[in-house]
Amino acid sequence: MSGLRENSDQICSVIQVSVKGDPDEFKNWVKNRSSKYVLDLNEEKLISYEWHFSDDGREATLVELLVDSEGYMQRLKNHMASPIAAEITDLVDFKGWHIYGNAKPDLKEALRPMGATFQSYFFGFNHSI
Repeated sequence: MSGLRENSDQICSVIQVSVKGDPDEFKNWVKNRSSKYVLDLNEEKLISYEWHFSDDGREATLVELLVDSEGYMQRLKNHMASPIAAEITDLVDFKGWHIYGNAKPDLKEALRPMGATFQSYFFGFNHSI
């Protein structure tokens, strides 16, 4: 168990979307396409990749936790080069992209054109590290 900390390199990405079509079809895509594809990439600095859905399945949130800003840059590069990048735009409308943690300038530069917002780490603890 860790104590309080003033510094953290971890990056948390929260992407909020509205599902365009049938929620069950999108959930199937998340289970059998998106999540499996990302898992198989074996990205060393990706800690977690988790989807959350509203009760009616029409709103979804992807939460990704990474070791650091460099890890998120690699995650972004892998996503942009993947076939799921084109697929997702047909399935959802993006509502928000929030980055929490000490994102480096290259990550901010890459994500700002996509509408991402940023908040820097301030203080807290994480029992998992």
